[in-house]
Parts: sequence; C-alpha cells; structure tokens
Amino acid sequence: MKITVVGTGYVGLVSGACLAEMGHHVICVDTDKAKIDKLKQGGIPIYEYGLEGLVVENIRHNRLEFTTDISQGVKHGQIIFIAVGTPPDEDGSADLKYVLQVADSIGQSMNDYRVVVTKSTVPVGTAEKVRATLRAALDKRGTNIEFSVASNPEFLKEGAAVEDFMKPDRIVIGTDDERASELLKKLYAPFNRNHERVIFMDIPSAELTKYAANSMLATKISFMNEVANLAELLGADIESVRKGIGSDPRVGYHFIYPGCGYGGSCFPKDVQALARTAAGNGYEMRILNAVEAVNDDQKFKPVEKLVSELGEDLNGKTIALWGLAFKPDTDDMREAPSRVVINELLSRGAKIAAFDPVAYEEAERIFAGEKNLSIHHDDPYKVLIDAEALIVVTEWKMFRGVQLSRVREEMKGNLIIDGRNIFSPGVVREHGMIYHGIGRV
Repeated sequence: MKITVVGTGYVGLVSGACLAEMGHHVICVDTDKAKIDKLKQGGIPIYEYGLEGLVVENIRHNRLEFTTDISQGVKHGQIIFIAVGTPPDEDGSADLKYVLQVADSIGQSMNDYRVVVTKSTVPVGTAEKVRATLRAALDKRGTNIEFSVASNPEFLKEGAAVEDFMKPDRIVIGTDDERASELLKKLYAPFNRNHERVIFMDIPSAELTKYAANSMLATKISFMNEVANLAELLGADIESVRKGIGSDPRVGYHFIYPGCGYGGSCFPKDVQALARTAAGNGYEMRILNAVEAVNDDQKFKPVEKLVSELGEDLNGKTIALWGLAFKPDTDDMREAPSRVVINELLSRGAKIAAFDPVAYEEAERIFAGEKNLSIHHDDPYKVLIDAEALIVVTEWKMFRGVQLSRVREEMKGNLIIDGRNIFSPGVVREHGMIYHGIGRV
C-alpha cells in the first residue's frame, strides 16, 4: 500500500520505517529541510534502538522516502498519517495548530479519495476539527472530493518503540465509515498473523483511549512514589512492599517502581491535557491533578536528601550525576528529573559532573554555556573524581553492575543518593558509604 506520514519526529519516523519494513511504500514528509536531508542519507535525528538500521535498509529497497513537499506526499498516499507535535499550550491543553495546518495542506493538495489518520496524541474532538479543516480547504477550492477521517493512536515506549510497533499488543482504530475501516484493516494485516490485534471503535473513544492509558500508568507511578515517601516515615522498605503488591495479578509489577518522578514527551503532557480536557467540559479530574502534583514534587527528592546530609550551601562542592535522559535507552530529556536536579544543585552553588551514555549531546544543548556543569559519556567512574556525593537519576543497566569498591575509591565523599533504587542499601553501606534511596531502609 502507498502510505504517507506527515511529521518525522519520534512517532512519525518510527511509524514510517516500520510500515515500510512490512512492505508498504512510505513517504515521510517534514518541513524541516535539514532533517529531511539527513534522513535521506540514513542519518537519524533521534536515538531509538533498532531504528537506524530499519531506515537505512528500507531506503535501500526504495520502500521509504523523505520529502519536504506535502503535495507529493498527499498525491502518493491513499492513507495519510498526521504525526506532528502537539505541545502543551500555556494552560496545559494540547496545542493542535500543527495538526490542523497539516489537515489544511492536505485539503489544498488532495485530488482523490484519502483516509486522513491522526497518529499524534490528540484530545477528543480533534478528528472532527481535522474533518472540518479538510472540508473548508476543499470548499475554498470549490472541490467536492470524498475523504475519511480516523484516529489511530500510538502506544510506543521510548527505547523499545520499534519492537512495540512491530509486535503490538493492540492496534486501536477509531473510524466511522466502512471504507476507511477496510483500508486500515488491510494496512495492518501483516501485524495480525498470529492473532487479531486490531480493536475498532468510534473516533472519540480511540482518542480518549490513548490519554487514559498514559494517565493510568502515570497514576501508578505517582501512587507508588506516595507510598515510598510514607514508607520512609514508617521505617518500612518500599522494595518489600513493591514485591508484596506486585505479586497480585490485579496489580502486577509494571510501573510500580518508585523513584524521582516520570518525565518524557508523553506522560507529563498527556496527564495535563486530559485534566484540561475534563476542566473544559466542566469536570475536575482530581486524581490526575494529584498525580501531576506528586510527580512535580518527587523530582526534588534527590536534592532534598542530599541537602539533609551536606547542608543547603553547596558552594565549592562537586556532585556526580549518573543519568540525564528521562529513562534508559533514549536521549530524550523532555521533563526529565535530571533537569530539576541540575538546576537545584546549580542554584546552591554546586559544581556538577554528569554522565549519560546517550543523552549527553541533548544535555549539552540544553545547558549550553553552563560553566559549573561538565557532561561525559565515555566512563561513569570519571565523574566521581572529587565528588562529595553521587546522585543516580536514570536507571541505565550499566549502573547495576558497577564496582562499589571503585565508586568509594574514586569519590571524595561517601554519599550515594539513589533516585532509582538500583543499589542494595546494605551492600552500599558495607562499602563504607551513606545510602539514601526512595522509600528504602
């Protein structure tokens, strides 16, 4: 099938590359010429495991193309995915200007039947706005061309997005006409060889499903952080509590790991957007407001624990930081807890030596010109030299197997703030170090 994906960000590029891998002929469109030129050469603007090889291979087989020309994309694809950004507006609601700009461009260029699918995470009612925008563009041309609108939200985890797309646990499609349903069923047929993964529903339900899914996962994280904070006051160990409740299949082990808060491009934005959508319809989602407030507070926990040991004045003190990305296996630092930690440490006069194997370039861009912050990516032990304390912010796998004896040897001080509970408190203390985790004893 001929497919067009508008937007080559995280969602659009992964979707386009994976659909090409399944044999479809895909054109990806973006207004950023520098990005498109890079992609044409097989360069990848984001870090995502397995994506670069997929892009290079499908370019080589002429199944994946890139262009800045939206009219070329509209002419090519019978199904057109809108996968542009929906950044939070000033009030936290999703800003749909890019989505509607794309819809208008499609309407200006469309000369035959097309299925226009929102792949971006958008609030309920967006598909109808896309439909109205398309119709207005066609009316302006004095043209009456048939088209369909559908919703097909993505459920991709950063760091495992390619695998999630190629082996989905569900494919949610919201549509209101049979012609679009049949084309989308044909598109996703290769993903249903073992069992049917497509779930068809009405468009508003599909739009709400994405927000509800991410908000539910964020709720589990904030709830577990609340319990961890209480555990510290009660002298309980949250790791034991986690195992105790996770063994209940009604709860499960996923997303019940306490830490220093969630970040990234999805959870913070989607929790805010769903709460604002509710408010706009006269309903207050008190749980989501609490989820957001708890998460905002949790990002300050590592520095609070550090200050309890070293004091508020950190002038002349070097603090080592392990992890900058909001989670492992990505270079994404949007809403990352590390940004809060760094800013809090800098405001107290500390010097920071930070390590991240992937997100270092993004950190250098964000904190460009900050003389009290050095960023490294080759050796986690290097940032420990002269450090009064180590704060673990991202749970990269490489940190789990470090030699604590060497950590103690390299550091000037002996304090570890474990914002992701990757170390055993007892083992750290056996090496002569002070340990503070999240809800650990």
